[in-house]
Amino acid sequence: MSALSENVTEVTEKRLKLEADCSSSSPEGSQTVTAKGEKEVTGTKLPGHHNQGSLATDVLTSKMDEAAKEINSSATGNVKVDDVRNDLHKFECNRKDDCQSGVKENDKLFGVSRKHKDLDDPKLDRIQGSILLPNSNMDVKGIYGLSEVNSIVSDNVIIQKKSTNGEKALTSNSPDVKLSKVTTISTPKAKTNLSLSLNTSANADVEMLSPESPTCRNSVYNNLGESALSCTVPQASSVQSCSSVESSPSVNRGVVNPEGINEKPAVTAMETDDGDKLDSGVSSLLPKSKAKEDPVGIQSKQSQKSEPVPLPNSDKKWLGTPIEMLRRMPQCGQPLPHLRASDSHKVLIRTDLLKEGEVPVPYPSKFRDAWDDMTVKMPCSEKNLFPVENEDGSVVQSRWELIRSALENGCKSSLDIRDAILSYNTAHAKRWDFTALNVLCTDGLEHSEVQYLFDVILPEMVKLALSAPKICTQPIPLLKQNMNQSLTMSQEQIACLLANAFFCTFPRRNSRKSEYSNYPEINFYRLFEGSSPRKIEKLKTLLCYFRRVTTSKPTGLVTFTRQSLNSFSKWESSATQLTRLHITYEGTIEDQGYGMLQVDFANRMVGGGVTGLGLVQEEIRFLINPELIVSRLFTEALDHNECLIITGTEQYSKYSGYAESYKWKDNHKDEMPRDEWQRRCTEIVALDALKYRHFMEQFHPDKITRELNKAYCGFVRHGVNSQNLSAIATGNWGCGAFGGDTRLKALLQIMAAAEAGRDVAYFTFGDAELMRDVHDLHTFLTDGHITVGTLYGLLKQYFNVVCKNSHSQRPDVSLYGFIYEQISSDPVPEPSPGPSSSSHLSTAVSSCSSDCH
Repeated sequence: MSALSENVTEVTEKRLKLEADCSSSSPEGSQTVTAKGEKEVTGTKLPGHHNQGSLATDVLTSKMDEAAKEINSSATGNVKVDDVRNDLHKFECNRKDDCQSGVKENDKLFGVSRKHKDLDDPKLDRIQGSILLPNSNMDVKGIYGLSEVNSIVSDNVIIQKKSTNGEKALTSNSPDVKLSKVTTISTPKAKTNLSLSLNTSANADVEMLSPESPTCRNSVYNNLGESALSCTVPQASSVQSCSSVESSPSVNRGVVNPEGINEKPAVTAMETDDGDKLDSGVSSLLPKSKAKEDPVGIQSKQSQKSEPVPLPNSDKKWLGTPIEMLRRMPQCGQPLPHLRASDSHKVLIRTDLLKEGEVPVPYPSKFRDAWDDMTVKMPCSEKNLFPVENEDGSVVQSRWELIRSALENGCKSSLDIRDAILSYNTAHAKRWDFTALNVLCTDGLEHSEVQYLFDVILPEMVKLALSAPKICTQPIPLLKQNMNQSLTMSQEQIACLLANAFFCTFPRRNSRKSEYSNYPEINFYRLFEGSSPRKIEKLKTLLCYFRRVTTSKPTGLVTFTRQSLNSFSKWESSATQLTRLHITYEGTIEDQGYGMLQVDFANRMVGGGVTGLGLVQEEIRFLINPELIVSRLFTEALDHNECLIITGTEQYSKYSGYAESYKWKDNHKDEMPRDEWQRRCTEIVALDALKYRHFMEQFHPDKITRELNKAYCGFVRHGVNSQNLSAIATGNWGCGAFGGDTRLKALLQIMAAAEAGRDVAYFTFGDAELMRDVHDLHTFLTDGHITVGTLYGLLKQYFNVVCKNSHSQRPDVSLYGFIYEQISSDPVPEPSPGPSSSSHLSTAVSSCSSDCH
């Protein structure tokens, strides 16, 4: 027995030394060498779905093997002394129960902390097999996790050795061959995926923790009769290679937080990522049946999430105020009055018959014709005449009758569509090109899609277009410059007008020399031109919309408001403090900015090049929310003091890419709630920024004032309490082809939002450096209680001091650096400590490579 005591003492000393060695983690991507000279690489990340974590455990290094030897050696309960004297190895590998009690005793001795992670699904398939601790023949089954020895489990995988018969092996790194053993885990190949979440069932795939989830800090334990090794973390990090494998008694299902309080795990529902399932066009045209969910190909709708813990020295994906704290519609909105028509608000439906879920009834009941300068000239007007020649000479006839005749004959090919459109647009027969439409039908769609297009969709679109006298019965007012005018119409009326735009029926809208020269194009003839892949994807997106509205009539309303301001804030004397800011380099205005006032980086001709080659922020928004396109029918070009506000449009498509990489992805079901007027709670404001030929001109006080006034016009709602105003979802407005500086434009929008009493959610579209710069400046300004007026004065000073004296095409001192320097050196007002000005006095001014217009 004395020999055993000496051995135990020796083991204890080794273990203490081992614990000290293990306090520091192995560097990421480091390698360990097994007893057989095989390299084991740590920091390896399992392949997984986009934005998902991967299984994280400790790599079984040689030091872990030695720890396991000593754990087994210290298990002395119910051991026969004779067996120990005869064979120390046989003693160490005694009963399972003895080892378990030894592990418990070892925990007490060395103070190894245990934290427990919830096991969500009791039906979890057990990972079959057994793990043999090195230096023993003890078969330990069902170790659920790894305890931590002053370490955090990181995003690494267990290095496994596969035997030739498909079994897995955990290899010991012990230098003592006699005491080292290799234990195979007899696991069927179907169950060897170690990236299981613990709430996995046999019929569902798992959802990993999102990138925003904390590093997995807790090891998971359960009964020895079960087995799994699973821990998900968001990002690869340094691995603690010395954590011991330990068994644990059964625990209650719950998450033990640092205070020791047992909590239920948070469950979050997340949308399935279908980014890899780009549809060539079938689902844009063919009706969709409910797809049966593939348990392997989709994520589970529920996931376990630990309490968020910031990762040290890691880049955050957002900064500032959490986006959940910003106001959104309809939660923040005030009750709407009863919808009524007025001189400044034209309503094209029966408001007394407006009911949820029912198609609004047009008003008046019979078509009321108008052919003047204040309303849209409709194709079904009696005054829409077409010159024709007959035997008696040249006469005129109703153009609408010609349109009806041409479209009712039916279209069985793209050539038929071309011939029909040109039959009532003969003046443009030699100029209009239908190549893109032909390419779509021959190469862009499958044969079954083309057949469905000509057999079902187009005939329904023809019916919709020709029903204009019954659906659009009231003259549609033109929203002219310097007018404060609103127009509310039904989604069905919009669909009818867009179907006419597709077939190019609107009169006087095909020439820049007509009375509509200051209005955007509405007929789709430019969409059919050329063979650019952009046009093909645009047509797919729009045909998805037409399939939807011809299959099921939409039941909502949409309001278009032209807001024109005659007086603006006196910027230099403004005492307004900046409002809250959430800024992120991930996400989009339309997705993460739902329920907020969403900024359209507009052209003064709203919609920009949506019917042409344009395919940046504004055009994409008009494509996925096609009801926006109808604004081009009646909205005159925006002046410097104007904006267009659109409330209630619906999103019909999902997309990927930008500009040349844009692709129509899939049909989208809009889940935004409706307000009392049956409008979707989606509010979009079209703001046209100035276009600069030279970078420096945008810093001129006149240009800065113009942009502030334009943004303020879009953001302000006179007579509405700021608590009832949603936050603004915006980004790099006017910073792409228009040549704006991202940092200047961000600051101007923040100033205008503050003056309008709104918070800001700013999306930098992948620019993490811009996110940090804007957030740092905003924090510096708010901590110092800097007003909008003070900032405006600094902008003027920057132009006079820096820009005027610069001899290059870019300023010698950055705008933000100048602001830091001036405020830090000015004792009034006393600013709070901020970033050192020297770190911001960069001579480089960023250019925009992000999603902007």
